[in-house]
Formats: sequence, C-alpha cells, structure tokens
Amino acid sequence: MLTILGFVMIATFLVLIMMKKVSPIAALVLIPALFCVLVGKGAHLGDYVIAGIGDLAPTAAMLMFAIVYFGVMIDVGLFDPIVRAILKFAKADPVRIVVGTAVLAAIVSLDGDGSTTFMITVSAMYPLYKRLKMSLVVMTGVAATANGVMNTLPWGGPTARAATALKLDASDIFVPMIPALAVGLLAVFALSYVLGRRERKRLGFLSLDEVTETVTETADEKVLVGAGSGAGSGKKATGGGDHGAPSYENEEGETFAGLDPNRATLRPKLYWFNALLTVTLLTAMIMEWLPIPVLFLLGAALALTVNYPHMPDQKARIGAHAENVLNVAGMVFAAAVFTGVLQGTGMVDHMAKWVVSGIPDWMGPHMALVTGVLSIPFTYFMSNDGFYFGILPVLSEAGAAHGVSSLEIARASLVGQPLHMSSPLVPAVYVLVGMAKVEFGDHTKFTVKWAALTALVVLAAGLLFGIL
Repeated sequence: MLTILGFVMIATFLVLIMMKKVSPIAALVLIPALFCVLVGKGAHLGDYVIAGIGDLAPTAAMLMFAIVYFGVMIDVGLFDPIVRAILKFAKADPVRIVVGTAVLAAIVSLDGDGSTTFMITVSAMYPLYKRLKMSLVVMTGVAATANGVMNTLPWGGPTARAATALKLDASDIFVPMIPALAVGLLAVFALSYVLGRRERKRLGFLSLDEVTETVTETADEKVLVGAGSGAGSGKKATGGGDHGAPSYENEEGETFAGLDPNRATLRPKLYWFNALLTVTLLTAMIMEWLPIPVLFLLGAALALTVNYPHMPDQKARIGAHAENVLNVAGMVFAAAVFTGVLQGTGMVDHMAKWVVSGIPDWMGPHMALVTGVLSIPFTYFMSNDGFYFGILPVLSEAGAAHGVSSLEIARASLVGQPLHMSSPLVPAVYVLVGMAKVEFGDHTKFTVKWAALTALVVLAAGLLFGIL
C-alpha cells in the first residue's frame, strides 16, 4: 500500500504543477500532508516536517546567502566581462545565444554548485533572451541539463555519495566515466544547436550590430532589421555609454540593458578585490575548508561591507535581492515537507524495494545497465542522498551476486544526473526558474524529455566504451 501511495503522491504532484492547478510551494506542502493522513501517519506529520526541515536547513541557508553574494557580485560588475564576451559571440543569432548558454553553464559548473551556475548563467543571458523574445524555457532547460552532466564532478556531490555509500575511491568511479560524460556534454551542445535553430526559425535570423562594440551615438535610434518573419519587430536600440553595451526597448516599452555601464551599483575600483574574494570562496568550497553555508555567509557579509560601507546602501542591495531569497528559501522549506513525508512514512523504502524486487534473475549480469536506467527516474523522484545511500547499496549487492563489480554499479548510478538537476526536490532549480521568471511546470514539461535523452546518451556511451 505504501508503495502505491508513494507513486500516486509523486504523480499527483507532477500533474498538478504541470497543469498549473496549484503553485509549487502549495503542492510541495499540501499533497504530502494529505497523503501522510491517508497512510495513517497524520499524527506524526509534525515530526516528519521538522526532520525534513532539519535536513534541508543548511541548504536553505547556503542558497539565501549565495543569492545575496552573487547578486552583489553582479551589481558591482564582476561578471560584466563574461557578459560582454558572450554577447560578442552571440550577437543576435538565436543559435549562438543558445549554444552560448550551454557553454557558459558548463564552464561555471566547474565550481560544483548548481545555484552558482544558474545565478551567473541567467544573469548573463536573461536580458538577451528577453530582448530578442526568445523562449526562456530553452534557456532554463539547456542550463539545467548542462549543469546536470557537470554535476558528476567528484566535488559536485553524486560521485562522492556513491563512493561513500559503496566504500570506493571517488577517482576510481569518475575518471573512467569521463569519455561517456564528455559525450553527454557534446549531446547537450548538439541539443542547444538544434533548439537554437528552432528559435531562429521561429524568430527569423536577426541582424544586429555588434552589441559589445563601443557605441557613441546620440539619441538617434537604430532599428533592428530582421531577415525573417517577426524578426526585430518593434525593437529599438540606443547608445549604451562608454563601455559599449546598448540598451534595447521593445514595443511594450520594457528596457533590457544586459550590461549597463553607468549603473550606480558598479564598483570598478574594487574589481580585483571582488575577483579574488570570489576565487577564494570557490576554492574554499572545493577544498572544503569550511561548510558551504558558512562560506557564503562570511562571503556575503564581507562583500556587502567592503563594496557598500554605508548602511543605507547595504540595505538597498539586500532589498534588491530579497524577492529571490524569499522565493528560493520558501521553496526549499516547502520541499522539506515533501521529502520528510516520503522518508518518514517509509514510502521511499517500499518503492525502492518494490522496484528492485521486480528485476528478473536473467537481468542480474546486466545490473550496471539496470542501475543506469533506474538512476534516471529515481534521482528525479528523490534526493541524491535517498538514492545513493538508500537504493544504490541494494543494487550493488544484487550486482555482486551476479559478478558485477561495485565500481560498475557506482559509475552507472551517475547516469541520471542530467535529469536530476530539474527535479522538484533540487533547491537549485528554483533559483534557475525564479531568476528566469519561468513557471516551474513549464520548465518541467520542456526539459524532462531532453534531459532524459541526454542521460540515455551517457548510458549508451558508457556501454559502447565498455565503462559499464
């Protein structure tokens, strides 16, 4: 019964948010509360929720202060050179813009933190997508899938969890998987090219002057001319100042300045201090000198104090990012209800045992393949901790009984990560959709098929190369 109710609860959640019948926060809270009562554990709901919040509180704290920190870094202009480089490459070609999104997300993902990746990627690319009326779910889908492939880095989390759960060396798991993961990343780039072509076909090939070129025009307006239907319709460009990025206005009167060189929050004299602070922070994360929430708390406090020594300015910066902080933190604590009920009622354990017991004996010698396939839905419907510490050891034992090494099982368990990063149980995805102003249901409907396809490409490459 718990198995059936567990699957029904997850299905109900996904259907309701994809149909936009309820908000994600409401669904994450109300649906598990209802099912907790249905399984006869309503009296323990408070205990389950408190346990879930306790597990996710450090993550919520990390996200809160990470948003403040990187928000300040964006305000002061730390990432302006990256934005200029991407804009110079992308120009106004949707294909280049989408490919640039994938490349940027993959590069920034090297720090091992999804929230960081999404904040930087969206901050750089959002104005360009809005300016050219490109689909924002394309941006979120490509960024999430690219980050999912890169999330398999040893310091990203899943590889370390697999190594810990099966008592293996992380490098022994990750290094042999590099060729398969490289193929997966190439698949993301190919996907971004295809999606970019689709956007180009929809919008037309836009002709736009170099957007990072120094602009010295006066108030004279430049019309963006499109070669295709609807291209550049109603968009106007005006001079953007000494550093070159013009701002654009569409027919609704919205202005999207991806790189305003005259904004009051810039701190050009402190550029190298901010760059060094960020590099030090990321290095400390990778080297695990301190817990990540503590690092971002210290980093945010230091960044605010140095860049904005006056109290009113600090309050203004915090206020400017308060909406993102509240949205993300609220979503994380709501997700704590969902995970708390799943784990507390035992639904996750029953679901896992049911799936594993359904594996026929003749598939025993192919447990690496089975593990890879199961990792795709399992890491989407549950946390990485639940999968790697709860299910992976069971799969490993089943494989060992048929002569399949635990290393092969561990490598196969990484296959599902491209889809995992769009899971409603991953806090970072709410940073992505929140900053991109995309409905979570829209992101889910668009991304799931492409992310699952990318995971299958990684699995096929692993089999082809004899890694699994």
